[in-house]
Amino acid sequence: MKIGIIGAGAFGAALAVALGREGDVVLWGRGLAGREIARLPGVTLPDRVHVTADLADLAGMDALLLTLPMQALAGFLQDHGAALQGKALVACCKGVDLQSGRGPVEMLAQPGGPAPAILTGPSFAADIARGLPTALTLACADEALGERLQHALSTPVLRLYRSTDVIGAQLGGALKNVIAIAAGAVIGAGLGDSARAALMTRGYAEMQRFALARGAAVETLAGLSGFGDLVLTCTSDLSRNFRFGQALARGEKLDASVTVEGAATARAVARIATAEGVDMPITAVVAALSDGRATLADAMQALLSRPLKQE
Repeated sequence: MKIGIIGAGAFGAALAVALGREGDVVLWGRGLAGREIARLPGVTLPDRVHVTADLADLAGMDALLLTLPMQALAGFLQDHGAALQGKALVACCKGVDLQSGRGPVEMLAQPGGPAPAILTGPSFAADIARGLPTALTLACADEALGERLQHALSTPVLRLYRSTDVIGAQLGGALKNVIAIAAGAVIGAGLGDSARAALMTRGYAEMQRFALARGAAVETLAGLSGFGDLVLTCTSDLSRNFRFGQALARGEKLDASVTVEGAATARAVARIATAEGVDMPITAVVAALSDGRATLADAMQALLSRPLKQE
């Protein structure tokens, strides 16, 4: 299977490095120069990765991995969707579109085309690029296509587990970013690891509540794309969403060039949850913090004053 990657940010480049060690890959992105990747210092693209800024070079690919930021996906599809027709498409972004409320799989769906897939789970681009062992979920409603993609995208150190639950996989990856912002705020405010553990646990319950209401399977949220990704992003300073939460709590500014998917996702999900009557207190607080509508003191008061209840 011929693989193309759209988006040469950290994750797209890391996947190109991992797959380029095993076979030929085409990596598309704007502003690429040479074989060094600015977002991955010290990483060089393998010789079998063909770098291009021309989408026409992806015409012969069987499968395309889209590693664009979630909030940039709609614009890209509007401008370049015709170039993707008939391809097996794999979303590699995590979030919910702020304008439409849709996830990446719904946005990639083509009438009469192959079922889109999503690649998600606990991973940092730097780890993948360095060849460190990583396990991810590949979810596709078409089980046969999912199996072909699983074999094409797995390497000796990049292990993919297959699922047909695209709803659960994409919502697990989206919602964990929201909880990671809250976890970062807890640590940034000096509230301690016990408070973070409680926040993660209640956040996981919130993730399940929203995802199950939209048709996800409970076992998906308990897997790599849900619980696994939640643990990673809530406990590491390498997580952009976690660092964003820390910065909010400390009154610091985060580098504006760094993509923080959880902030937009919190806004989108909070709006959907309110409309559908799903209780999402942590998500609502993160949306308010991210928008500047609430202070950390307000957020703590909102969560700690909730009625006591059975777990």
